[in-house]
Amino acid sequence: MTSSGQLRFLVPPDKDGTWRESAKCRFAKPEMFFPAGDSDADDQTVKQAKALCRTCPVREDCLLFALETKQVDGIWGGTTEDERRRLRRAWVTARRLRAG
Repeated sequence: MTSSGQLRFLVPPDKDGTWRESAKCRFAKPEMFFPAGDSDADDQTVKQAKALCRTCPVREDCLLFALETKQVDGIWGGTTEDERRRLRRAWVTARRLRAG
């Protein structure tokens, strides 16, 4: 994402998923990115996951993967399910406009 919050995907992530090898979450506990509920503890877990994502070198690859594959659960590319739903709508619209 750019500093203005707009999506910027110059290069699609590699199709074989090798971008995952550089992900900062690779050795993190999965529960950090897939919290169980809506409690205060889960909110804190989401904040921790998003903080790790902000420092990840493949954050955009992860987010694009999530948008392309319609990931509905968890934190992907520093976004929650609700955030991705909104981003996906904008992303799909932008792709349609570019296509023609």
